[in-house]
Amino acid sequence: MIESPYTGMSDDFVDSIACLYSATITESDGSYSIDVPEREIELGEIDPDSTIRVAIMREDTAETETPETVTTPRAPAEHPEPPVEEGDIREVTIESTGDQGDGIAKVDRGFVVIVPGARPGDDVTVKIDSVQPNYAVAEVVEEETTSAW
Repeated sequence: MIESPYTGMSDDFVDSIACLYSATITESDGSYSIDVPEREIELGEIDPDSTIRVAIMREDTAETETPETVTTPRAPAEHPEPPVEEGDIREVTIESTGDQGDGIAKVDRGFVVIVPGARPGDDVTVKIDSVQPNYAVAEVVEEETTSAW
């Protein structure tokens, strides 16, 4: 099994993640911003009228370090139960690659499944290894097709 870089983070930090996505920083008139995907607002993970905490994860940061956070905390959002459980077997299509190089798939309600070693376009059968309120980490148990990546 390939170990995910997220496993080295403290449990308190990982449990406090309300949503997880990759974004690009854009500059406009000397100010920088990060766009929040609309689906995070629609799912209720982020209230557009609140102040949120932002964690910036660098590719060159040691896996065991906790990223810096900025701004002030917000009230926790109501979280529906994750649509997967540890040990579940799922067939997924890898949609993208996360900042750490892991494959990213989405299942019910857009729930993110991180699949180390998988690449965009891969159709794989995975076993869910760990589940957090807003994402899960899984390992490939059967690869159906390989992407051109």
